[in-house]
Amino acid sequence: MVDTGRTNVPDQAPQAGPATSPRPAAEAPAARVTIAAIAQEAGVSVATVSKVLNGHSQVSDSTREKVEALLESHNYLRRRSRPTHTVGLIDLVINELDSPWSVELVRGVEEYAAQHRTGVVVTAVHRRPADTLRWLDNLAQRGSDGVILAVTELAQAQRRQVQALNAPLVVVDPVGNPDPSIPSVGATNWHGGLTATQHLLELGHRRIGLLAGPEDVLSARARLDGYRAALEGAGIPVDPRLMRPGDFHHGTGLTGMSELLALPDPPTAVFACSDLQALGAYEALRHAGLQVGRDVSIVGFDDLPTSSWSSPPLTTVRQPLSQMAAMAARIVLQGVDTVLPGGMRRLELATELVVRASTGPLRD
Repeated sequence: MVDTGRTNVPDQAPQAGPATSPRPAAEAPAARVTIAAIAQEAGVSVATVSKVLNGHSQVSDSTREKVEALLESHNYLRRRSRPTHTVGLIDLVINELDSPWSVELVRGVEEYAAQHRTGVVVTAVHRRPADTLRWLDNLAQRGSDGVILAVTELAQAQRRQVQALNAPLVVVDPVGNPDPSIPSVGATNWHGGLTATQHLLELGHRRIGLLAGPEDVLSARARLDGYRAALEGAGIPVDPRLMRPGDFHHGTGLTGMSELLALPDPPTAVFACSDLQALGAYEALRHAGLQVGRDVSIVGFDDLPTSSWSSPPLTTVRQPLSQMAAMAARIVLQGVDTVLPGGMRRLELATELVVRASTGPLRD
């Protein structure tokens, strides 16, 4: 509940006594601005200011920004101490649930939470603002002991809504340029991209294609940079014609590989920035009558369970997805300063190359 009162200093009666210099009157401390005053200055209702303070989403972005600016200019003191009781729930917010990648993240959070007698609310927002607002409304009504964002992001105003609810926020595989003040968990993606490409170079391949991930995802950019670094380290110029954009999904792997095969001088090996894209590349090679590992070598990234079941089994970079998710849950429940001492806010878990049958030496 927001305190809207003022602090007053009681009047002091004059004191009788010898003629002395009058004592200066004590200065009254500046009165704390009320939400009623904020509402009047913003031209909105007190209820609207209260919604902004408490993280509700039924406020337009322009109104929220105006109120937030006034709160800041008046140095309004928010009560941000965490509640002494826990809700017994943590929130995992993810873009979609229809991929093995998402399943691994859910599994990691759920297993850690279950060990600590905490429930998990999983919300798929499907990159739709309306779904994000609906989740924020639900969060404001029921509360949460913390929020884990997995390869999705909140606008600045939405992050403030979560923070107003005193819910710790942790990000897994950040999108865009992550806020350094928000804890995040990822993997050594640059090293993984480097290792994958170096493996293909060691097999004698020199024309190595790339099926890239989303440009706005930090992990995808790091894998691309690792690919570039391996080629440049081997003295091989990076050829943009051998690179195809993607979104981590099967369809862009199929399309990108088909386009690479149509080149006058197609690559003999390909690094796909996700296992799903690698399996899409498998399909393109089968359509072309080519054999994975013999005619074209393929390396993926993630080591999803489907990687070892594919035909042939996929050489890939193992990303500890469930451990990353479990670590995010640990940070939420135990506190970032407990899990990441020394002011750390970013944790990267190690990746590992797993060699299977989808890669082979360059054929003469």
